[in-house]
Amino acid sequence: MEYSLPVLPYELDALEPYISKETVEFHYGKHHKAYVENLNILIKGTGFENSSLEDIIKNASGPIFNNAAQVWNHSFYWMGLEPSTPEIPFGKLAKAIDTKWGSYEAFVADFSRVAVGTFGSGWAWLVKKADGSLEIESTSNAGTPLATGSKPLLACDVWEHAYYIDCRNARSHYLHSFWRLVNWEFVEKNFE
Repeated sequence: MEYSLPVLPYELDALEPYISKETVEFHYGKHHKAYVENLNILIKGTGFENSSLEDIIKNASGPIFNNAAQVWNHSFYWMGLEPSTPEIPFGKLAKAIDTKWGSYEAFVADFSRVAVGTFGSGWAWLVKKADGSLEIESTSNAGTPLATGSKPLLACDVWEHAYYIDCRNARSHYLHSFWRLVNWEFVEKNFE
C-alpha cells in the first residue's frame, strides 16, 4: 500500500486571515507531504508495507513511527480546522466541557496554556479517555494519543512550521487564531 497526501477539505487560502495561504502551502504542501513520502520509502519491503496508519503507530518505533504518526497527526489537524464553523462547541461535547472545566472559556484557557507550554515541538490534544472523561494532553515531536489508547478529539500543531510564517515565535498569537478556526462539528463527531 502506498500512502498519499490527503486532499484538504478547503482551498489553501480558506483559513485566512487566521492562517495564511503561505503557511498552509509550507505546512501542508511541504512538511506534511514530506512525512507521507518518507513513510512510503521507509515501509517498503517491511512488515508495515500493507498496514494502516493506526497499526503502524501502535506497533512501530523510530523513523517509521515518527513519519506514520506525523502523517496521521497532520491529517487529523487539518480536519479539525474549518473556515466557517460554529465559534463554540455544542451538544454533548459542550456539556462535557462545562462539566470538566466549568465553562468553555476555562477550557480554552487551559488548552491554550498546555499548547503554549509544550516544550519544543509537539502537539496539544483534547482527548476522550477510556472512561469517557475529557483531558488535555501534550505530546512531543510525533507523539500521538493513539499510541497511548486515548481517543483524539481535537489537535493543535505547535511545531514552529504551523505558525512561524504568520506569527514568528509568538505561539500564543497562533493559539488565538486557532480558536477562530476549530471545526466543532468534527470535534463533536469524534466525541460521539
